[in-house]
Amino acid sequence: MIPRMAGIAVFALLLTAPLQAQPVSLQALVTPSTTIVKDGHVVPFAVHGFIEFKSLAELFPYIESQTQRWNVPGGLNDAERHELAKDLLRRGIESRVVSMADERPLETLLTHTIDELQKALAHVKEPAPSGYAEAFLAVQDKWKHALNCWSASPAIPGRVLSNWYPIEEGIQLYGATYDSTEHFWQAVKYHPDLTLADLTELLGLLEQRDWRPWLARLDGDPKLYLPDAYAVEFLRHNLTMERLHWFREELGRHGLNPADHARAVQQRGPAPFRFSAFEEKVLWGDLADLFHLVYSFSRIEDPVRKMLAARHFDAIYLENRKMGFVSEDFRSLMLEIWRVKYLQMPRFRDVIRTIPMEIRLEHFLNDGDSPDIPIAAYVGYLNQIRKLARGK
Repeated sequence: MIPRMAGIAVFALLLTAPLQAQPVSLQALVTPSTTIVKDGHVVPFAVHGFIEFKSLAELFPYIESQTQRWNVPGGLNDAERHELAKDLLRRGIESRVVSMADERPLETLLTHTIDELQKALAHVKEPAPSGYAEAFLAVQDKWKHALNCWSASPAIPGRVLSNWYPIEEGIQLYGATYDSTEHFWQAVKYHPDLTLADLTELLGLLEQRDWRPWLARLDGDPKLYLPDAYAVEFLRHNLTMERLHWFREELGRHGLNPADHARAVQQRGPAPFRFSAFEEKVLWGDLADLFHLVYSFSRIEDPVRKMLAARHFDAIYLENRKMGFVSEDFRSLMLEIWRVKYLQMPRFRDVIRTIPMEIRLEHFLNDGDSPDIPIAAYVGYLNQIRKLARGK
């Protein structure tokens, strides 16, 4: 076990990032109208992963529109509207600060004191909604004590703890070898018998339907939309004709045969890394999520459910197990595969066990949640597996 103070020192060294040539000032960061520019382009941020904004000032009218969106009998009451506004404001500010494209906003927030942040917020002269300062302070407090574990983290431990991290020797999971835990997580969403021809046929059937009335039903009911806002926005993004065509083109771009099985081609073959972790998520993962979510959100009498069930998108099938796509059973599978990576593979166990317990492991990407395993569950498992690795 590395001594506590030595571990903290090593961790601090790993977090050291190169200095930015043009830092974002704290006052600019908290000013609502500020747009952040990098390499000549505005750096956007998002709510629910897909609803993008260029400045926090642009976010405020969206928040107001959402609080009034279900202002009808049976809609939201005053307390629920207040909580919704508070949640969206915090989400937007955190997405502005914890950017996937630019480290400077987070660097600025973490290299100033609470007092300095409070003073900067007090000097904001532009209109801002109630709770604006409190939300900024909460985001600063969270990330002063957290490590964002994702593939482009400036900290080596953050990159290694990402599911996207490529495993040179491969990882053995349920009788097959995978290039990363991401490869397994996305591959398992496809039934072993499902072929590329099946996927192409399903895409063709989805392309024939007008999905606007189907999405309008989800939009119109706060009890459907609010608990699964990311999933609904994901579906809105991916059920466009342009996106469905993109999936079809990508499937045909990798030299795959119609008879190839979708799960098998994502496993390690004679040559490793046939698909990158990015391709696993954006092609294979998003496509599987699309089919599973359409099944989950469709009415029982909708013919699309029968069509998808026939291709086994009614559940996750693994050996003799059948797990609901949106279920605790499937989500806990993440903990099972992490037990292999972090408890049975010494080099990964050493990384996760040496991160000081004062630092919470987090996973935040542009306010994009995940329908298969919500971020709260994901980071809960990650912190749980660290405790197990330290004990081991």
